[in-house]
Amino acid sequence: MKVEIWSDVMCPFCYIGKRKFEKALEQFPRKDEVEIVWKSFQLDPNLKTDAKTTINQMLADKKGWSLEYAQEMNNHVSKIAKAVGLDYNLNEAIVANSFDAHRFSHLAKKHHLQNEAEERLFKAYFTEGKNTADHNTIIQLGVDIGMDASEIKQMLESNEYADEVRNDLQEAQQVGVRGVPFFLINRKYAISGAQESSTFLESLNKAWEEVENKI
Repeated sequence: MKVEIWSDVMCPFCYIGKRKFEKALEQFPRKDEVEIVWKSFQLDPNLKTDAKTTINQMLADKKGWSLEYAQEMNNHVSKIAKAVGLDYNLNEAIVANSFDAHRFSHLAKKHHLQNEAEERLFKAYFTEGKNTADHNTIIQLGVDIGMDASEIKQMLESNEYADEVRNDLQEAQQVGVRGVPFFLINRKYAISGAQESSTFLESLNKAWEEVENKI
């Protein structure tokens, strides 16, 4: 059984959704037979990486909010994250375009480390205040999960996996992704947003029943 997850590194609800899905998966009897594939999505493909601009300022400028309201919204999201065991430090988060981070995720997939790569990217962005568009940072994140630094460096200095990222973005439109996280189970059951674990578990069970009935 395959679960495809469209996600963006800078999406706070994607990390929250990952945790809720993982909780559901732990309760799923056939979890060892579930293949998870992370798909690239960009909330803002044209976003310029800017280490000097805070997330609060970026949101205020983009949404037309006051700085105080942007701070209030991020505090609210941080509380939701805390409820699933995540420590968000959004005041430290660096505005970063996610295209190269997605390319890194595709490279990690080649080594069966994609889930680990996504986890490391999320933690770096939301908790550690790291610049996830910086090549040296990405290389270190890869080393942290057991990947080869020289291979990551070579990939980042080329256009490798750029087409794979663009294909994911195009496919998102084809399957009806309007926002992320977006979970697609066996190309049939779609779950949009960071839903409760019970919702994920219900869909996993339904999809598995269909698999068994076909056998």
